[in-house]
Amino acid sequence: MDKQLLRVGEAAQALNVSRWTIYRWVKEGRLQATKIGKGSLRIFRDSVNALVEDNRKDHWELTTAQSA
Repeated sequence: MDKQLLRVGEAAQALNVSRWTIYRWVKEGRLQATKIGKGSLRIFRDSVNALVEDNRKDHWELTTAQSA
């Protein structure tokens, strides 16, 4: 069973970006996260998957073609 909450480093590795990018994307609302305990940030796996899906090349091409 896949973990539903990812550590910042795990999310960064899954998306092939830096930890600081993960923090920035959470702040911008691109990723959903929660704090555990006294401040450990966890990223929801579903939001990571949604970010990937929303930025797939074929999805982007379809969206761009519809708006033209």
